[in-house]
Amino acid sequence: MSTIHKFEEIEAWQTARQLTKAVYDLTASGSARDFGLRDQMRRAAVSVMSNIAEGFESRTNGLFLEFLGRAKASAGELRAQFYVAQDAGYLTPAQSQALQDQCEKCSSQISLFMAYLKSLPNHKCSSVPTFQRSNDPDKRSNVPTFKRSNDPDKRSNVPAFQRS
Repeated sequence: MSTIHKFEEIEAWQTARQLTKAVYDLTASGSARDFGLRDQMRRAAVSVMSNIAEGFESRTNGLFLEFLGRAKASAGELRAQFYVAQDAGYLTPAQSQALQDQCEKCSSQISLFMAYLKSLPNHKCSSVPTFQRSNDPDKRSNVPTFKRSNDPDKRSNVPAFQRS
């Protein structure tokens, strides 16, 4: 795999951009009167491409994976909203299926990219630190210090607060 230098080179982002354009084109007419659905569909579509971009620009592969997971979730949300648009009569079944297929393509691309990032030799299980207080009385304060567990089995995506 060649090196990616900017988020615009990521295939999933390119697909998300096409999907976002399709949503904006769709919501410019027809469902535009349904402001709630229109706005939610637009937000979900923009969220897919924005989270990919934000994750790419983040500090670590762990954070990137978190943002990719959010992008994937937004693609699922958008897919569900296409069902709502179809059921409300804004989309034909064929239009809905074409848009859902594009969502699934984007979601699949994100999944494959996540698997690739997880396979990298320097991948860390989590970028989220755990909290620990210092045992040294001179260094103790009311503000917890950050310390990452070295045991991969004890790492999680939820920070743990440990008191001495």
